Amino acid sequence: MRLILASGSIYRRNLLERLQLPFSVQSPDVDETPLENETPSELATRLAISKAKAVASQHPNAIVIGSDQVAALGSLCLGKAGNHAKAHAQLRQLRGQKVVFHTALCVAQNTQYEIVNVLTTCHFRDLSDAEIENYLQFEKPYDTAGSAKAESLGIALMQSMESNDPTAIIGLPLIELSRLLRQFGLNPLASPIVI
Repeated sequence: MRLILASGSIYRRNLLERLQLPFSVQSPDVDETPLENETPSELATRLAISKAKAVASQHPNAIVIGSDQVAALGSLCLGKAGNHAKAHAQLRQLRGQKVVFHTALCVAQNTQYEIVNVLTTCHFRDLSDAEIENYLQFEKPYDTAGSAKAESLGIALMQSMESNDPTAIIGLPLIELSRLLRQFGLNPLASPIVI
């Protein structure tokens, strides 16, 4: 069996390495544009499935992992800022607010697939403009949903955080992934697979 991560994200790659399983990486070619009236949960789930299926269709019998994360302020989907000015505006909008991160995960093999959406609720501190600017100058989190990297200095932006899977906020929920991989006959705590 081959294990493939359907992602170009270095964050997801680093997280998957924690499971000590050999895997390869392939970036899926998936349009991430939200559909009209699509909720944050629906968007994250659809994209995780699309990524996994796109790569699985090219690799028969491989186990493929797709994941996507969408941050939501109420029903508003928050994407990646992409630059400093947009990240600053995004964090100003989030200060003092509750933001729910939807981290959807899909594990696929041929026509079988399993999906889960892990929620992480983050309560952002009432940040000053100076704190936001200092954070952005240090971290430059322009490639993350919500402009906050909770795995590093971005944790200081938070007042509190709740989730059943602490790695979900970084982009790949490893507790749920381990559970789903076992359903496909791949146990991270058993003998490693061969690539």
